Amino acid sequence: MDKPVDEESQLPKAVWIDPDDAPELDDEFFERADEYQGDRLVKRGRPAGSGNKISTTVRFDSDVIDAFRAGGPGWQTRMNDVLRDWLIKHPVDKENF
Repeated sequence: MDKPVDEESQLPKAVWIDPDDAPELDDEFFERADEYQGDRLVKRGRPAGSGNKISTTVRFDSDVIDAFRAGGPGWQTRMNDVLRDWLIKHPVDKENF
């Protein structure tokens, strides 16, 4: 069966779709949706990590944590950088560590 053709343009006629037949846009749809700011795609969720970090539990004095947090976002990265710098200046002797 041939599709209906517009007599004037000789192009196939558009098939009308009832908008009430469209699926409901529920919370799951919006959770998976891409978000744009202008033409730029905004990535959702946590940025990809370096892949070489591990999660651990460590206790620090509250004034030390407060000082790093006072610097704003990125305080854990700054703390990691300070510890890395200390390791560079104080090489670990694995035999006596």
